[in-house]
Amino acid sequence: MNPLLAEFIGTALLVLLGNGVVANVILNKTKGQNSGLIVIAFGWAMAVFIGVFSVAAYSGAHLNPAVSVALAVAGKFEWARVPGYVAAQMLGGMAGAFIVWLIYRDHFASTDCGDTKLAVFCTGPAIRNIASNLASEIIATFVLVFGVLSMVAPKSSLGAMDALPVALLVLGLGVSLGGTTGYAMSPARDLAPRIMHAILPIPGKRDSDWGYAWVPVIGSLIGGVLAALVHGHLSL
Repeated sequence: MNPLLAEFIGTALLVLLGNGVVANVILNKTKGQNSGLIVIAFGWAMAVFIGVFSVAAYSGAHLNPAVSVALAVAGKFEWARVPGYVAAQMLGGMAGAFIVWLIYRDHFASTDCGDTKLAVFCTGPAIRNIASNLASEIIATFVLVFGVLSMVAPKSSLGAMDALPVALLVLGLGVSLGGTTGYAMSPARDLAPRIMHAILPIPGKRDSDWGYAWVPVIGSLIGGVLAALVHGHLSL
């Protein structure tokens, strides 16, 4: 499989299942309504596992612009390949979000709250304090990328289950650090679906909160680059 196609498919699966679990938990009249943060965190972990497991052999399964940039900073990925990977990831995120909307259309129509509908697509802060929100995204992404870099070419291999440690890392991040901003940690997970929220004909939707949209993008990129620099320094 072409690596760019693999990144598109992997990211689409990631967002489909990740944003899908959010829709299942927070939209009205679903089977999983009000099942809580633990279900969302576990669902996102499984989304990461399936996305990575499905395409790792073809593209390395970055599935996140912050990961691609961090790997390039760390010298583990060619800078010339970063733009193509990022484009494929963003398009994959948009495709995954579109399918979530398609599946849950009736439940979007049955939900009155515009904030709830937006939350299916993208993250938002529990308490809006831009400095704190940005710090939360930087720290969460730092932990994610530092963990991923530590898992590249490990001394021991789980074979086909090599995607499992990354999934467990995301599960830990969700239950530990997800309560402040929703732990976006990726423009392809947050900005791409946010664009789809703006485009799609969702009844009763609010604006797409563009004033906040830069926080998970910049925060994830800063966190990823810092993780690459720290990991590289420790590896010297």
